[in-house]
Amino acid sequence: MELKGMEKNNITTVVLLGFPGPYNVRILLFLLIFMIYCVTICGNLLVIILVSSTRNLHSPMYFFLTQLTTSDIMTSSDIVPNMLHMILNNGSSMSLPGCITQLFFFSYAECTECLLLTVMSYDRYLAICKPLNYYSTMSSVICLKCIITSWIMSFFAAFITIAHVSQLPFCRSNIIDHFFCDLDPLLQLSCLDTFNVKLFAMCISFTFVVLPFVMIVISYASIIRTIVKIQSINQKEKAFSTCGSHLAVVSIFYGTLFTIYLIPIKGKSIVSHKILSLMYCAMTPLINPAIYCLRNKDIIIAVRKFVVQ
Repeated sequence: MELKGMEKNNITTVVLLGFPGPYNVRILLFLLIFMIYCVTICGNLLVIILVSSTRNLHSPMYFFLTQLTTSDIMTSSDIVPNMLHMILNNGSSMSLPGCITQLFFFSYAECTECLLLTVMSYDRYLAICKPLNYYSTMSSVICLKCIITSWIMSFFAAFITIAHVSQLPFCRSNIIDHFFCDLDPLLQLSCLDTFNVKLFAMCISFTFVVLPFVMIVISYASIIRTIVKIQSINQKEKAFSTCGSHLAVVSIFYGTLFTIYLIPIKGKSIVSHKILSLMYCAMTPLINPAIYCLRNKDIIIAVRKFVVQ
């Protein structure tokens, strides 16, 4: 059955339109996105280096942060280099297997980020609501298990989704009016009914996106209740500061994610959908390390020591 499905594929390459427009505008867009990409990679690598080399940052929260920055690097590197090539050439093409591979790594990174943000919210819950049990509950072994579980579960979620997609025959127009191979634009190229694949993708999204978000909301509801009960204003400010960066990252990540994928494409113009996706794929990986570096005193001190050295 698989061979028969592949024989029906009339599409061997996929054409991504990207951001068509005048040459001068595309050059400016190229320079802007190239600078964002360079700063994103350097910023996320800096966080990883600082946490690895600074003893004061050897704690569960920063250990999880290094995994989050790794996920951001994966997302950005999966999409932005080809997008830069696309902007310069006013569109680009890639093989169908390459398009599906790009979708796999994008799905893998995003599922992992959702799970990591959930683990980080639980870490903040334990630190603020259960401080006496924090170090016994969030031990280095538990942290490692959480990280490994997040990456492995996300891998299988993305792999199974891609396995379903790759079974479809693609024989319609090979043009995708987007700057990367997202799920919905790719499914539109199939000449069969994709309802089952979309239904399965929705189940995966519910498990790896919606449920983690609900768990994060529950964690922060408990955190806020605990902080409200604290009498000392200084302790309240300290408690808020320990989870403020994570809460800001969660808000930006899920805000853009829900805006893109929960609002039907028919309700948005193609241009606005591309802009939102660009914010999600290029800007979010840049904003995440910036928020942690600017709002966290420990990381600021580590950056100063790193620069002096």
